[in-house]
Parts: sequence; C-alpha cells; structure tokens
Amino acid sequence: MGLLDWIKDEKDKPGTAVTPPRKSALEAARGPKEDEGFVGNTATRLVERLLDTGIDGRGPFDSADEVAAAALKKHPRIEDAVDEIIKDHALLAAGGGFLTSMGGFITMPVSLPANVVEFYLLATRMVAAVAKVRGYDISQQEIRSAVLLTLVGADAEDLLKKAGVVATGRLSNLAAQRLPGPVLMVVNKAVAFRLLSTVGRNVLTRFGRAIPVAGGVVGAGLDTYLIRRIADNARREFPVVIDA
Repeated sequence: MGLLDWIKDEKDKPGTAVTPPRKSALEAARGPKEDEGFVGNTATRLVERLLDTGIDGRGPFDSADEVAAAALKKHPRIEDAVDEIIKDHALLAAGGGFLTSMGGFITMPVSLPANVVEFYLLATRMVAAVAKVRGYDISQQEIRSAVLLTLVGADAEDLLKKAGVVATGRLSNLAAQRLPGPVLMVVNKAVAFRLLSTVGRNVLTRFGRAIPVAGGVVGAGLDTYLIRRIADNARREFPVVIDA
C-alpha cells in the first residue's frame, strides 16, 4: 500500500480526524495499545513509515544510505556532501508543499495530511543521510531514535527526560547509552505524538494554503523554512565522527 493510499484509508474510517492527543506525548506513548484510538494508531504507523521508508527507503523512495552515497560520490568532502543533501531535500520539500497546496480549500482535507507525511519522510531521510555522511551507523537503533528526535528540535530533551533517559549533550550520544528496545520504542512513539500535536497546533499557520495557487506559494515557503530548521538541528546533533 502506498503512502497516499494509507492516508486515504485512515481518513475514510468512520469518526476519524487527526487531532492533538489529550495526554502528553509520553503518557500517550506508554498507554496500552487497545486504548490508543485513531491518534495513537496513527502515531504508531507514522513511526513505522518514518523508520521503514524514511530511513531504509521503499520503492522509488531512495534510502538514506543511497542518498548519502550519492552525495559523497558527487562531493567527496563531507561538509560539501551535507550541503548537497540539505539543498536537495529543501527543493523536494518546496515542491511537495507547492503541489499539495495548489488546490486550495477544496483539496486541503486530503492534501494537507498527505503533505505532512511526505514532509516528515523527507526530513527523516535528510537527517539520516547527514548522520550517515558524518560517520554514524544509521542501522543502530539508538541512532535511528536520535534521527527521529532531531525532527522535534528543542522538544527532544523534554521527551527524553520524561522517558527517563539522561540527555548527555548531543542526541547522537544516545548511541553510547545502549538503551533497551522498549525504551527506544516509547521515545520513537512519543516523537510521533509530538509531531501530530504540532501539526494540530500550527494548522492555522498553513491557512494561506486555502487560496488556490497562492496557497502553493505559501506551502512551498513554509515547508522550505521548516526543513531548513530541521537541517540546522541535524548539523548540530550529528557532528563528524572522529576515528580514534
């Protein structure tokens, strides 16, 4: 099933709507699966998509490994490769924001959720590719969680603290903590809840998309700005690995 098919299926379910969770991100993430409801199930599936497709790739969506290798082949210098990855993903985010906002208010109920998933897939791959280029093993579960935490910026430390994880400087330092799988699962899911909550709080900032054509310009500009903010987080959280 493709991403857009999944979004359509979720939206077509009776009584479903993407709204911010009433509990905190960590409380919702720790809750029993049967009590999750639509938002909880959506958060779980969002984590799966971000990890399985955003990092590992699927179909025409290249993996972060492939993106990193292509960037290094074109630019052997690490920081030039990082710049290339960020530039390419900013262009893709702008294009996605423009196309999914072109229809204005009529298509917004479908296009906005589609754009959110597409945006975070691109952002996840971008961060993972930057981490790979700078020497991190993106198959390691702690690094994969660090990639997801990078998406939420300043909220990452708060999520880790509430999960009982001691934040030691940069997110990439999680690799040294060898955290248990269940803890990483809670952290990953909490990130997804925070992303969904942020979408709900900031939906009015995207209201300019309700105007056909002009909405495309607003969508492109907003998504470019947001992905560049995440890129700045990635540069900071994944410094170059220096071999001992």
